[in-house]
Amino acid sequence: MARLLRKKTASNRKKSKQNIDTPETSQDTGNILKKSVSIAGALAETKKFHILPQKKPLTGAKTLTDKETNNYIDKISQFLREVKIELKKITWPTRKQTIGSTVVVIILVLIVSFFLSVVDMGLSSLVHIILQ
Repeated sequence: MARLLRKKTASNRKKSKQNIDTPETSQDTGNILKKSVSIAGALAETKKFHILPQKKPLTGAKTLTDKETNNYIDKISQFLREVKIELKKITWPTRKQTIGSTVVVIILVLIVSFFLSVVDMGLSSLVHIILQ
């Protein structure tokens, strides 16, 4: 079956549906195939559709060939080489910078937690006074 690059018109869709809806017997199969080939040929001539040949027959399970497997391995190895190059470009912090940043983060967490606990106690006592 050929693949069309342009969309089918409404009349062509109806024709396709009528061909699909009719029951097929062993004698009708040849006629239907001839009709579909002739319709596709007529469409290609009148509407200037480009019919692309089917490259591979459709099968149930797709198997990887040796060439495709090697292609995947090459892509993975290329990716890992690029990752290694990018990791070398990173400016890593020194031990002193890391300790300094960690201390700053811990101090800020303590300050924010103290502030939130004070606000929480204040609001809870305010709600307690309003309800009494």
